[in-house]
Amino acid sequence: MKIASAMNDLMDDLIEHYIDFLMIEKGLSHNSIVSYSTDLAGYGDFLEKNQIVDMAQADTTVILAWLIHLAKKGLSSKSRARHLITIRGFYKYLISEKHLTTNPVKEVDIPKIGQALPKIMSIAEVETLLAIEDPSTSKGLRNLAMMEIMYGAGLRVSELIFLKLQDVNLDAGLLRVMGKGSKERIVPIGSKAKSITREWIDTRPLVLKNIPSQYLFIARAGNPMTRQAFWKIIKKNASLAGISKNVTPHTLRHSFATHLLEGGADLRSVQTMLGHSDISTTQIYTHISREYLIKMHQKFHPRN
Repeated sequence: MKIASAMNDLMDDLIEHYIDFLMIEKGLSHNSIVSYSTDLAGYGDFLEKNQIVDMAQADTTVILAWLIHLAKKGLSSKSRARHLITIRGFYKYLISEKHLTTNPVKEVDIPKIGQALPKIMSIAEVETLLAIEDPSTSKGLRNLAMMEIMYGAGLRVSELIFLKLQDVNLDAGLLRVMGKGSKERIVPIGSKAKSITREWIDTRPLVLKNIPSQYLFIARAGNPMTRQAFWKIIKKNASLAGISKNVTPHTLRHSFATHLLEGGADLRSVQTMLGHSDISTTQIYTHISREYLIKMHQKFHPRN
């Protein structure tokens, strides 16, 4: 069955092979085949419109952006769930056939009725969460700065806790982040994060009491905070804020990406800020200038 899509030939062939697999190996009905074909063709069109011509380029951020795209088109949670189930099976097939080594859909939950996206806070919920800590205390100031940076830059929790003083340039509004595989990236932060982080840096020496430490956010004896400790802070504050969702540090990272994409930010810029791009397969991402990233962040992030 020919897929009506403007995807490149390789991607088109992958989808056609999968449809053949569903017909021959799985014995799906004609109506099911038509439904799968339509859903995959739409996904292929979305990838092409975002200049993604290789399935290896489509990471979890792309999947989230695609769900947002479907929601903006007016699709219900039930319909979006069906679409997600379709491509979940497609990616499972691609991995079994050795076309891919990782599954970007694995971390994305099926949309539930009444929820736009799973594991994402609304902007109002983020604002409520960030209002819990008392910045008049050193601990509250530190915790607030950590949350502002995590949401303001979309960091992984390990990237946040191991930030060093030398990695922060508040005048330029930039962080130097060491991501997975020791890959370094430069990430913009907004005015809210800059302001509270500057206050924390001014207060930090009083907390250290002459104990030497290179880390930006310190716990006992100048050591970095543990992942578990920060997780507990997030969970406690979410509970105090009356947020019923299961909020984790990663929720802030996903919310960062989602809110930028919902605001209209360029998909490639968001991928670069998150550090999702793979140099070996998506080298074009590395050519986005710092100035352009700053512009995208300032224009679309709600805490600017």
